Amino acid sequence: MRFILFSLVISFCTSAFAQKETLSLEDAIMGRWSKFAPERINGLKWVKNSNEFSYLEKDKLILENLDGATREILLSDLNTHFSEDSLSKFPGIVWMDQERFRFQKNSMIYVYNISDGQIEELINYNEEAQNMEFSEQALAMAYTIDNNLFIQDSKGTTHQITSDDEADIVNGQAVHRFEFGVSKGTFWSNNGENLAFYRKDESMVTDYPLVNTDARIAEANIIKYPMAGMKSHHVTLGIYNLESQKTVFVKTGKPKEQYLTNIAWGPEDKYIYIAILNRDQNHMKLNKYDVKTGDFVKTLFEERHENYVQPLHPMIFVEGNDNEFLWRSERDGYDHFYRYTIDGKLMNQVTKGKWVVKDFIAFTGNSIILTGTHKDALETQVFRSTIKAPRSTMISKAEGMHRVQANYNGRFLIDSYNSLQNPGTIELVDHTGKSMRTLLQSENPFKNTEIAQTELYSIKADDGTPLNCRMIKPAGFVPDKTYPALVYVYNGPGVQLIYNSNLAAAPLWMHYLANAHNYIVFTVDGRGSENRGRDFEQTIFRNLGEVEMRDQIRGVEHLKSLDFIDTDRLAVHGWSYGGFMTTNLMCSYPDVFTCGIAGGPVIDWKFYEVMYTERFMDTPKTNPEGYENTSLLNKAKNLKGELLMIHGAQDDVVVWQHSMDFVRKCVEEGVQLDYFPYPSHPHNVRGKDRIHLMRKVIDYIIDHNQ
Repeated sequence: MRFILFSLVISFCTSAFAQKETLSLEDAIMGRWSKFAPERINGLKWVKNSNEFSYLEKDKLILENLDGATREILLSDLNTHFSEDSLSKFPGIVWMDQERFRFQKNSMIYVYNISDGQIEELINYNEEAQNMEFSEQALAMAYTIDNNLFIQDSKGTTHQITSDDEADIVNGQAVHRFEFGVSKGTFWSNNGENLAFYRKDESMVTDYPLVNTDARIAEANIIKYPMAGMKSHHVTLGIYNLESQKTVFVKTGKPKEQYLTNIAWGPEDKYIYIAILNRDQNHMKLNKYDVKTGDFVKTLFEERHENYVQPLHPMIFVEGNDNEFLWRSERDGYDHFYRYTIDGKLMNQVTKGKWVVKDFIAFTGNSIILTGTHKDALETQVFRSTIKAPRSTMISKAEGMHRVQANYNGRFLIDSYNSLQNPGTIELVDHTGKSMRTLLQSENPFKNTEIAQTELYSIKADDGTPLNCRMIKPAGFVPDKTYPALVYVYNGPGVQLIYNSNLAAAPLWMHYLANAHNYIVFTVDGRGSENRGRDFEQTIFRNLGEVEMRDQIRGVEHLKSLDFIDTDRLAVHGWSYGGFMTTNLMCSYPDVFTCGIAGGPVIDWKFYEVMYTERFMDTPKTNPEGYENTSLLNKAKNLKGELLMIHGAQDDVVVWQHSMDFVRKCVEEGVQLDYFPYPSHPHNVRGKDRIHLMRKVIDYIIDHNQ
């Protein structure tokens, strides 16, 4: 099969191998972001409303201007305030303005004034506080204790906003299981006079028991888990006013089973905006509500799609123009910005093309700075786009993945980027992309350690769509030898595995497997994965696993076309959606792989949660054929190769029922299956136990891929 190689191979000459340390599995797991982390500048950020930026060293905070001149604030300057229990290193800070920053010590928030070196004790909040959000305008901290919401202000007053005793009522926390861009549960107004917050009623949602076996007598940990097609929780939005100390609930209406997403305050805090998404997730209304009364004012516009729409980002009001805002949508097939008036009139599309907007960075004059995908999403680059017409210019120059911070007016940027060839660069640039100077060039963290070779290239799907691939070869790869191969798979919605980034985003255990056991490790981001546009992702709608398996098998066919692949020794491994894909491939193509390892696998989509599953599969009632086709319980009888299934016994994402039902089905069908649970672990096995996990995975591959 023909393929296009567009990235150079990381390789080292044979003479250099002997001079380098061997990568151990322990270092591969525990040292990825410590021992082998690329150099970085700790705490690097712009000073608010300034052209200075700051960064931390152990005993000082350094402020630096555009020309490189610096000034320092020493840890000892802060510790003059603390007679006892002094700070051992400079704390993380948040700039409040050009002269003041705040920091936290224990449960106290302090403010340091650069001008006079004074420290003010601002807020002493409850040490049990969680889900904290600070308002600089109100000088107040919102937080939750258990399921209730509180505010601690700078006058020492504690506002208890909710007093719900029922365990099924949750206030001030993220809702909808973190889907639709929801990441928090509180939203301060611009002036700090009001706090909007989510209130979630889970009383109608099924109780689901997780069994805790740590106790002498096992205990049931009851969680709320809404499975596809079953009742979902009801969400409302409250608005608390600090002056009146009263709460108004927004009248979002019925049906109650709808999704309240993308909360945004209007510029003058008179109105609040909510993207209301129906449970079918194919119809969104951007609604405007009165803050004082909670009354519905109007629908600015609506979006529909026969499959689904997926609002993920709140509206952004145009800087200096309270009558216009930007909205992100996939309506033309790719995630782009659109400019609207405050009344909901579409003015123009702002960004356009077969690429995807990643992050809004800043306004700069009549333009915006943003990041977006490049080279079929292998890279994230920096763009400047005019607001009044779809004209975008890529201003970043280097290949790879760029993360950007802008100063207060968007005229200067800190651009941090890395690639397969570059462990990391931090550069100061202007808004046109012109380099001003390099702040850091990271050395290769593997200069003394032998790692494998990595290649990035593309193959074609059966419909001609290019699919990004990553191949990891042993450091001492010899073309005329043959090697066994591991196919590592995810291929689910919302996830991209392959980037032109440091190590091409591959975990280090893949390099250990390649070098220590002479393996090829291969990955393909097939259709259904993230950042390639709406059609690329939605092709899997209502029948998860079918198109994805075709793309994975296309990757296998590519492997088999290579002379150096031992086609009789192919293994497959994946976790979560990748566990679903691994099990699916082992059962649907029983003669392709000698063995597989499926971690935390979805087995039957009717057991998975409402928000995610119904977006891609509809409900079991409306799509019975799709659920039947995708249930791996119906495919267990086809399993021929060696399959190890692994599951965390406290998994609250893909509940244990999935893999246990598959085990039961294998018993019924007389099919042998290897199985290993991780007691006390949730969906992922982390910490030092991950060494045990990956050794089990690798040992299984080596032992059964003969």
